[in-house]
Amino acid sequence: MSIFEYNGSALVAMVGKNCFAIASDRRLGVQLQTIATDFQRIFKIHDKLFLGLSGLGSDTQTLHQRLVFRHKLYQLREERDMKPETFASLVSAVLYEKRFGPYFCQPVIAGLGDDDKPFICTMDSIGAKELAKDFVVAGTASESLYGACESMFKPDMEADELFETISQALLSSVDRDCLSGWGGHVYVVTPTEVTERTLKGRMD
Repeated sequence: MSIFEYNGSALVAMVGKNCFAIASDRRLGVQLQTIATDFQRIFKIHDKLFLGLSGLGSDTQTLHQRLVFRHKLYQLREERDMKPETFASLVSAVLYEKRFGPYFCQPVIAGLGDDDKPFICTMDSIGAKELAKDFVVAGTASESLYGACESMFKPDMEADELFETISQALLSSVDRDCLSGWGGHVYVVTPTEVTERTLKGRMD
C-alpha cells in the first residue's frame, strides 16, 4: 500500500458560474481500520480561497500550518489577501523545497480571483501544478471521482446546482472506494457568501 493511501481520502473541487465548490470525505483511517469520522481536509485560507489536502493525515496538518503562516506573513507585508494563482505558486514552492523527502500530500486549491473568476488547481507531492477549467480531484477515490465528475459536470452552474452536482459525485465515488467515505464536507463559495454543509453518507 502506498503511503498516500495509508489514511484514505477523497477530494474534489468544481467550478460554477462566478462560484466554486470544494468537497472532501470525513474518514481518517489506518489502512482498513477507521480511526475518526470527522476529519477535516479542507481549510479556509481567506473568504475566497480554500485549500484541500489529501494524503497522509499528519502531513496535511503540518503543511496546512506552514501555509497559513506563510499567508499571514504575506498579509502583513502586502496588506491584502493572496490571489489564488499566487497561493498556488506558494504551495508549489513549499512542496518543491522538500522534494527529496516530500510531504505526502496532494493539494487541491480553489479560489475566486480577479472579477470573481473561479480558479482551481491540484498538484503532486513535489508541487507540479495541474490547472483545470472544470474540476480537479485527488485522493484514494480519485479514479471513481473522475468518472462521476466527467458524467455530471456541466459548465456555468449556479451555486445550488453546483452543490447538488459535487455532492452526488462525491457520495457515489466514495461508495466505490473502501479507504474513504463516512459522509462529506462541502463548501460552496460565491462572491458574497461561503456555505458549508455536511453530507451524510454510508457509515461503513
